[in-house]
Formats: sequence, structure tokens, C-alpha cells
Amino acid sequence: MKASFLTGIRKTIGRRLDRKRTRQGPFMDRDGIKPGWERSQPLRKRDRLEMRIWLASLALLASLLACNLPRSGPLPGEGTPTAVTLPGTGAPATLVVSGTPTALQETVTLAVTGTPTARPETETIMPTPRATYAGNPARGRIVFTCSIDGFDQICLMDADGGNVKRLTTQPATDFYPSIAPDGPDGMEILFSSIREGSFQIYRMNMDGSDQRRLSNGVASLYAPEVSPDGTRIVYTVESGKRQNIWVMGRDGSNPTALTAAQGDNIDPTWSPDGRQIAFASDRSGDRQLWVMTSEGYNPHQVTDLPDMGGRSSWSPDGQRLAFYAGGTSDHNIFTILVDGSGLQQLTGGGDNLGPCYSPDGDWIAFTSFRDGNNEIYIMRPDGSEETRLTFDPRADWQPRWGP
Repeated sequence: MKASFLTGIRKTIGRRLDRKRTRQGPFMDRDGIKPGWERSQPLRKRDRLEMRIWLASLALLASLLACNLPRSGPLPGEGTPTAVTLPGTGAPATLVVSGTPTALQETVTLAVTGTPTARPETETIMPTPRATYAGNPARGRIVFTCSIDGFDQICLMDADGGNVKRLTTQPATDFYPSIAPDGPDGMEILFSSIREGSFQIYRMNMDGSDQRRLSNGVASLYAPEVSPDGTRIVYTVESGKRQNIWVMGRDGSNPTALTAAQGDNIDPTWSPDGRQIAFASDRSGDRQLWVMTSEGYNPHQVTDLPDMGGRSSWSPDGQRLAFYAGGTSDHNIFTILVDGSGLQQLTGGGDNLGPCYSPDGDWIAFTSFRDGNNEIYIMRPDGSEETRLTFDPRADWQPRWGP
């Protein structure tokens, strides 16, 4: 749209000429240019007098335009385009001034090019940072416990920290999640919940739908995990002041005790071939890591360390176990061969807990308090490439990896 800036000023201050005039150009929005008017005859003496009044207003309007149309640099010379952004639109535009505004100048033409865009109505939410890796990336998904609104809930994310989803919403504690291989209902998540009065075992689909209770015990049940062949669930039963390892069918049928020793036997996990179960036990005095057959026979002690933790994880080749140990607020992640040799410490402070191997064995997920809040990290099996996955003000913990 082209218009006489001089006569545009005249329109703005409400003055009119008794001349033949032709209206040009459509209305633009409040951040654009208003309609202009084009002369069809030369100015008379009276018009020149009025022109001086209009030009006095020109300086004022130019100042207003300078405030409302921020430019990328000083206004250039005659006819030189200047890139600007229309306020409230974010749209690029070009401002062209033809001629130098002087007292005797008859026309100054202002033209704006560019299409204004609507102002966004909603704020853009920044995504959670995704992890980057020096070598092969972490794959699969990680289920974990996330503290939200005063309750522990179950959340799921990609192994690079993206696509975090909250899966449970009950106003009750839901924790100890694990990803189960394909079964009658496909891949699913098992967890323990107190939503019905005591801690029982539940299952749900990977999207959080179809949450169902599987167990019917009167005791408290924790740490469920499905066997590699998908037929049985191993878990911990707390009855009275003792905890023991039990198994039941994938559908919750036929619950059977595997341990009955004095003390506590907790946090069981299947070997990759399903023939053995690792667990933590204080049957020999101090809590240590133990391994037994999947039927509960031939238990043998693997570790002999002070201040052992609970949860452990098998490497996919079945050769090593990852676990945590250490004093209060000073736990570290270790791995060890199943025969008790080859102990390796992977972390060096920060209170690190609950390790879990990735399905391909290239990573270990764990919880750490090193940044002042429980968050999920991953690292290589040798302790290198530590990478933080969660960035929440709440606590994120108990990671368990799945495909």
C-alpha cells in the first residue's frame, strides 16, 4: 500500500482539504499502517500554510513510530530498506522511507512489506532435555517411581529421558515398578500399591490403562518382577516382622514361598535364563547379596561387604550382578561376578541406589542424590559417561529398564 505520508498526517489530525481525493488501500491492524489519501491537484497558498502545521505533527508522529516500530539499526538514507518487526506479531517487515523530511518537502512515502502473524495464545512448554552419547545411544524405556502431589506414582520415559509420562494417579503410594515381557495382554508394567488398604501387586498396560490387582494376600507385597519366559512373578512378602521371597503365576494364581529363613529376604530379580534368582538377605548376620535357584534351592552368598543395599540387577549375559552398598547417604554402585569375584566400584559418592542393566547390557540406570534430589541417571557398565535423565523438583527413583 502506497500513500502520501503528508496527507496521511492530515487525515490523522482530522483536517480535510476541499480537493478531489481518492481513498486508497485497505485497513490494516493496529500495528500496521492506517489508510492514506492521495492528492489529485497541486497545493494552494492556504494548503502550504496548513502543510507547515501538518509537518509539525510529522515530527511527533515520527517519534511515535520510532517507539512502536523497533528497528534493527539507525534509519538509513533515502530509499534504503530497514528490517523491522511489527510489534505483537513477530512477523518480519521492511520499512522504506523515500525522501528526506524537510519543511518544503511535499511527500514522504512510508511503505511496509511483510505479512503480520497472529500472536501465540499459549505458552510453548520446553521439552525435557534428551541425553546425548559419545557412542551407541541408550535404547528402550525406563519405568520408575516419581513423587507427585505428595504420593509415589509410576512414570515411564524413553531411555534418553524423553517422552516422560505419568501412568498412575491414585492418591496412594504406587512403587516398585518393573516392565514385564509379552504375556496374554502384551507387554505390561507390574507394581506394588497400597490403594486398597495394604500393599498388593498390580498390573497395567504400558500406557497406564487397565490397572488390575493380581494378588490376594493379607500381608504386604513388594518388588514384583515377571520371569523371562513370562509365566511367573517373583516378589517379596512382608508378614509380621519378616520378609520372604515368593512366586505366583502371571495371573496371580498359586502363590508359593521360596524362602523361610530367619531375618529378611528381599528384592528378588530373575537371571536372564530364568534359572536363578538374586536377592538380598541378612540370614548370615549382615545383609548381603545371595543367589538361589528359581525353585528356592541351593542359596549361596555372593558378597561380603558392609552396609549392603537391596535391589540388584543381572547383566544380560548372566555373568555379573549390579548392586549398591555404603553407609547412610553415601551409597555407591558396584558390579560383581556371580561367583563373588571381580568386584568393581562404578560411582564415587553422591548416594547412588537401585541399579538396573539395560536389555543390551550397554548401560546401567540408577538413582542418585548427588544434585540434592533423587534423580535418574545412566552410565556405562564401567562407570563412564554418567548422564542425568530426569530434571524434576520431585524425587525420581527405582528405575527398571525394558525394551
